[in-house]
Amino acid sequence: MTHKNRLTQIFITLFILNITLGVFAQDYIHHKFDINLDPLQKQIEVTDTITLPDNLLQDNTAIHVLLHSGLSPQVETDGVELKKLSEEPKAAQFGINAGAITINPSLTVEHYQLTLPKEVKEVTLRYGGEIFHPMENAGEEYARSFSETPGIISEEGVYLCASTYWFPWFNNDLVSFEMHVTTPEKWETVSQGERTKHEISASSVGVTWASPEPQDDIYLIAAPFTEYSRAVGASTAMAFLRTPDEALANKYLETTAQYLEMYRQLIGAYPYKKFALIENFWETGYGMPSFTLLGPKVIRFPFILHSSYPHEILHNWWGNSVYVDYETGNWCEGLTAYLADHLIQEQRGTGVEYRRATLQKYTDYVKEGNDFPLTEFRSRHSSATEAVGYGKTLMIFHMLRQQMGDELFTRALQRFYRQYKFKKASFGDLETVFSQVAEVDLKPFFEQWVQRKGAPELMVKNISASANKIKFTLVQSDGGQVFSLKIPVAVQIAGQENMFETTVDMDRAEADYELDLPGKALQIQVDPQFDVFRRLHREEIPPALSQVFGAEAVLMILPTKGTKDLIEGYKKLGESWQQTQAGKMEIITDVELKSLPADKACWIVGEKNKFAKQVLDGAGTFGAAITNENVTIGRAVLKFAEHSIILTARNPQNPDFTIAFLSTDNPAALAGLSRKLPHYGKYSYLAFAGDEPANFAKGQWEAVNSPMAVVLEKGTELPVAKLPSRSALAMLPPVFSDARMQKDVEFLASEDLKGRGFGTSELNQAADYIKDAFVAADLQPGAKNGTYFQKFFHTGGLNNEESILKNVIGIKPGVNEKMKDQCVIVGAHYDHLGLGWPDVHKGDEGKVHPGADDNASGVAVMLELLRVLKDWQPDRTVIFIAFSGE
Repeated sequence: MTHKNRLTQIFITLFILNITLGVFAQDYIHHKFDINLDPLQKQIEVTDTITLPDNLLQDNTAIHVLLHSGLSPQVETDGVELKKLSEEPKAAQFGINAGAITINPSLTVEHYQLTLPKEVKEVTLRYGGEIFHPMENAGEEYARSFSETPGIISEEGVYLCASTYWFPWFNNDLVSFEMHVTTPEKWETVSQGERTKHEISASSVGVTWASPEPQDDIYLIAAPFTEYSRAVGASTAMAFLRTPDEALANKYLETTAQYLEMYRQLIGAYPYKKFALIENFWETGYGMPSFTLLGPKVIRFPFILHSSYPHEILHNWWGNSVYVDYETGNWCEGLTAYLADHLIQEQRGTGVEYRRATLQKYTDYVKEGNDFPLTEFRSRHSSATEAVGYGKTLMIFHMLRQQMGDELFTRALQRFYRQYKFKKASFGDLETVFSQVAEVDLKPFFEQWVQRKGAPELMVKNISASANKIKFTLVQSDGGQVFSLKIPVAVQIAGQENMFETTVDMDRAEADYELDLPGKALQIQVDPQFDVFRRLHREEIPPALSQVFGAEAVLMILPTKGTKDLIEGYKKLGESWQQTQAGKMEIITDVELKSLPADKACWIVGEKNKFAKQVLDGAGTFGAAITNENVTIGRAVLKFAEHSIILTARNPQNPDFTIAFLSTDNPAALAGLSRKLPHYGKYSYLAFAGDEPANFAKGQWEAVNSPMAVVLEKGTELPVAKLPSRSALAMLPPVFSDARMQKDVEFLASEDLKGRGFGTSELNQAADYIKDAFVAADLQPGAKNGTYFQKFFHTGGLNNEESILKNVIGIKPGVNEKMKDQCVIVGAHYDHLGLGWPDVHKGDEGKVHPGADDNASGVAVMLELLRVLKDWQPDRTVIFIAFSGE
């Protein structure tokens, strides 16, 4: 090694050390816990050795601490005093900004002062007692029917976090920890970080979890779990289920592996040693560092695997390793939604629809009185805060991506992750990193979208076209605000399959444009793929429930005709929405009203309501066929006698408002409809069946007459023109490798193997190939002679001769003693017709019959299956057989 190379090596080493020390050698409080949990008695006992950092001790021998009131702390360290204070805690006492201390009203927290000698940096406290806060309904618009608790120790399970104040809370700084927890037999404990010790005895379970990485919370989860795991690169995928379910666990383990790999390639290495799915004992959808806590019903919804679940996995990059500087606004939820929820839809080819729904939610739920800049967003607690904090932020990242291009956008994500891993980051930090990568000052962009509230509404007018040119005017409006915009414009050109695309800059309330085109313009579309954050014109979106639930004023019109139980049920439904929905709702009967109001959204309830015909006629304009017995929409037939039916239409008195119709013959279904309908906001029509109503049909009316798409020659039926397709930002790696399966098929169906005919040497080559795959997958030999080949004699072939044939058998032994006499057989035949025997097609005698589908493809699937399941330990024995012979 040259002197120059040595210097380079030293520089690289110092650089890596600097990064490492920058993350892990900072001034963080460190807790070393020794914990005993007694769930039956709702008790916890903790010995907590706390290492205090220099930045907390500077000129400070009296430190303020908060702790759950039921825990009675005692000092174990000589010379250290702990005094309970009667005064309310003040933010300044903890070195944080006002409002940063949040205490759930369901619990009581004690305020202490810890006094210690100057030389003491390590303090041991003992504390313990009961923590039991029963579940309570969230009771507000965005509850999603979930219950909440600030913390609980019970015979069903344990859930503790920082907001429980189950450990001493000093401030909002990051902390690291190591915890050893002892629980009763069959109970398992999970926390973030890595499990470094796991000891099971006849009477107890001891486990140690360690997080040297700084955290913004410390979680303690425990229950009688069944554990499943699988190695995933340098990490482990884990599942902790309250009810044993190997099939369910394997689905989550496989999905975990896919998404960890996709995000590793897109953003950077997964930051933890494990990712665990944990089944909670009440319905939740929580994402924590290195695990997610999902409710028992939630995890069994099949769509969760590729919707909410990857969202929680991605939070381990955004929010649970790059932490949010909440005092400057929460960027993390929108970025996670963009790279999870939006990306999944983009992969499915429905990204445009997802963005339209995002803009529709903002348009429907966010008004002047409830809008706010993103610097004020902390978390969602209503549809409006979700539409701003998630939807607007999501669209900001989408606009950045369109402006920068996929390559630079991805590079910026990766740099942001590297620089702020296990640190707190703000919108300002995002601005700095993205500006550096783009080599463009993005401060105006971030100031506009992050520090200002509002969104423009766009309109196109004054359109004229001549040969190879088009002129038009764009207008933006938002209460006098003007936004700087990059607006995509698409023009359909005569004789061209794809539309012409360009982007125009706009920084005025009104601007004129002239475009040179490669042909005659037939149609112009402004922002056709919903790439700009903006308020949508009502004609860009169909009537939907969100326009009623999001309205500031709503009138519910009850029927006066109908059964007493049904009318009373409708009234209770309205009263529940009066309590939980954001808009001000008035409830009246149909006899109190001569006509529908023109200044508010309406619920028209009951098939016999005198205003029902107006909403049913309105739904008919969108293609619904309605009779006295049913509503037919496409292929869906919704029967009034069997279904709870919901339809929307535009208010005939004022199309700016939406009217919604709800009808059922089943009073028992109304309580469930009250809970569920607010979460179906984007839909124009719905049908439910049963007492605990299950969704039967749902959909959106087609949006027509959009003012953002203008045909230049009226009355002309245009040929279909396409917008150029876009690639998803990342693709989910498949569980199975199509390349490996293709290689298997190409070998087995190759000319060299001559169709794998009866009794041929080429058939034996195929058997050897399969045997080698069995060996590589660690299958045990399955034949009685201790080999993989089960040999037998059979007569056949072109000369009708007796030959030795082979079945190739491999075994994966089961591990469940109770299922030792059970097995599963997976098989495919690997022989084929060779040169035509036994049933050659006339005219093909003597020709090679490759047998790619019969059955090289079946063998390839079987071989890929056993490769993927190499590390799997099945309950029952699995026998893999490649058959030979007809």
